[in-house]
Amino acid sequence: MGIFSSIKDAIFGKEAQAQEAPKTTSTPGSGGFGRAQAKGDPISEVDVEARLDAMEGADKLNWRSSIVDLMKLVGLDPSYENRKELAHELGDNDYSGKAEENIALHRHVMDKLAENGGKVPQSLRS
Repeated sequence: MGIFSSIKDAIFGKEAQAQEAPKTTSTPGSGGFGRAQAKGDPISEVDVEARLDAMEGADKLNWRSSIVDLMKLVGLDPSYENRKELAHELGDNDYSGKAEENIALHRHVMDKLAENGGKVPQSLRS
């Protein structure tokens, strides 16, 4: 199981593990990430923002824009190595940990959560 799957499972709960995610195809996009286009129905519609807001410590973290704080909130180690692995999972093989890359990574995670059935406000997406 990859880091994105861990993030998704922490937010979506057990229903994410029980249902199959939609198949995707990648096309070139900005920020080093390929844009995935969902094919098929999403596994569910989970209010990502509400679920994250309800997690313990959400009010003390800047999870809405920080990939480090988002990872902390869902109980993952936000080390450079883990962020690099997450970026690689999502198609950015040139991740170096710069602030701009972290912002792009956070937005890409939110995009992927939306593609996998999450209800994610446009303000959190790219």
